[in-house]
Amino acid sequence: MKTLDYLHLNETKVAGVVSALNQLLADFQVHYTNLRGMHWNIKGHGFFVLHEKFEEMYDDTAEKVDEIAERLLMLGSTPENKFSEYLKTAKIKEVSGISCSCEAVDHILETYRYLIGEERKLIELAGKAGDDVTADLMTGYLKEQEKLVWMLVAFSTKGCEK
Repeated sequence: MKTLDYLHLNETKVAGVVSALNQLLADFQVHYTNLRGMHWNIKGHGFFVLHEKFEEMYDDTAEKVDEIAERLLMLGSTPENKFSEYLKTAKIKEVSGISCSCEAVDHILETYRYLIGEERKLIELAGKAGDDVTADLMTGYLKEQEKLVWMLVAFSTKGCEK
């Protein structure tokens, strides 16, 4: 028997969920690497706050990468583990050389705009497949990310003229 048989999930119905999770895995891996670079290279106004915040964010992102990969395994798939494949799949692009706090926060906000949109789509896909666990996982991500976005917007309006 397959794991899905024990979970009362249909392989055909969760195929779209698996595809979306693979996309999200690639996107989170690139996001993680971008956050590490910003953590290392941030300078100027907000350094102390952002250096620490970026570390929290990439630690959280690493945890999400693991959760997504494990969910893929539970759904009978094999998560990709080669960065070269992530770069082919990810819609989030690699960035480098970001050292300005305004540019870093703007980039992160745009990344979360994309991720939140994809997670909302995944909730809908998972619901149609009867996959409440994946939907719940994404709902948890949204809860954290919506608060983070609110905080980043508040931070960015303080030091950056828009």
